[in-house]
This record gives sequence, structure tokens and C-alpha cells, in this order.
Amino acid sequence: MIVFQPLLLTLKVASLATLFSFLAGVALAWFIAHFRFPGKEWMDAILTLPLVLPPTVLGYYLIVLLGRRGWLGQFLLNNLGISLMFTWQGAVIASAVVSFPLIFKSARASFESVDQNLEKAARTLGSSELAVFLRVSLPLAWRGMLAGAMLAFARAMGEFGATLMIAGNLPGKTQTLSLAVYSAVQAGNDALATTLVLITSIVCVLVLVSSGKVLKSSYTKEVDR
Repeated sequence: MIVFQPLLLTLKVASLATLFSFLAGVALAWFIAHFRFPGKEWMDAILTLPLVLPPTVLGYYLIVLLGRRGWLGQFLLNNLGISLMFTWQGAVIASAVVSFPLIFKSARASFESVDQNLEKAARTLGSSELAVFLRVSLPLAWRGMLAGAMLAFARAMGEFGATLMIAGNLPGKTQTLSLAVYSAVQAGNDALATTLVLITSIVCVLVLVSSGKVLKSSYTKEVDR
């Protein structure tokens, strides 16, 4: 039970974080890949920033935004009675922010590799932008996006710093695998820490191997064309 609860919570948090970061990452990647506008590279840098910032810095930004006195957190608490601090939903947000750049960068590279002549041909034939996206861009770019989503899932599973700052380390409530490992080490429970580390490592290795196979398949098909 000690291992089961943080494992289930980690899988739930990582899955939801990957879903949210995937939807936002794909939409923003498509926008940046297809349009030119002033400040484009600055926007790209800001969206990629969570990839290089220390997780504790991201956690601080999230507290400033979502804390009870934060810009958004105060509004949610006063108007909707919602507090995201020290909740598993807060852990989802933290993991989504941290894993977002992995999907965004993969999706942008995939969209930019799509032959624009195919998209222009679809528009010439009367297809709307949505139809071009669904029938041309997405089918040609999905492998790269899927690989990015797998990497984001693995990253979300291992998230520690930002999650600790916004969600805390509450056993059975917000304690994910990485936080459980930290608690086990602090308590001197080496056996539990070893078990949790092995579980996390096995899952992440499986995700990385699957991601590599998807990328290899995508590259092979592109070469065959």
C-alpha cells in the first residue's frame, strides 16, 4: 500500500499533465510554426523557459500565480472557493508546466518539417485552416508529437521541485513517487526508497525506449519518401 498510493497518484498526475501540456503545446507550436509576427523568437524563448529554469524557480512563479495571494489564486479562492495549493491538482499544473517545452519543441519541429506545398495545395482546393490542420499537418507530424508526449510523460513522472513547492508532500494526497523517495531517504528507509526508485526507473526507461522507436519509425518513413 505504501508503494501503491504514490504510484497511482504519479500515473494520474503525469497522465493529466501530459494531456494538458499536449493540447497547449500542439496549438502553440502550430501557431508559431505557421505565422510570422514581431517578437516570435521571444515568445518561443519564453515558452521553452521551463526546460532550463530550476524547478524551484518554476515553483515560486506558480506560487506567485496560484497561491492564495497570487494573481489567479486569489481570484479562484474568492470567487469560486478553489485553492490549488497543497492539492494533487496543483501537482498536475506543476508537472504540466515543467513538461510543456518537451511537447512544444517536438511539435514545432514536426510542423515545420511538413511540406508547405501540401498545405498550400489543400487551401487551393478550398480546405479551411482547420481542415488543413486535421487532414494534412496533423497526419504528417503526429509521430514527432507522440514522441514529445512520451518524453513529457516521463518528465512529469519525475517532477520534484515545483511539485513540492506548490503541492507539498502529503502522504496519500499529494505525495508522488519522487516525493515518496525523498521522504523514504529522509526517514532512513532504504528498502522502500530502493523499491520506489526501481519502479520509477523501469517506467521511465520503457517510455524512453518507446519514444526512441517512434522517432526512428518517423525518420525511416521520411527517408523512404
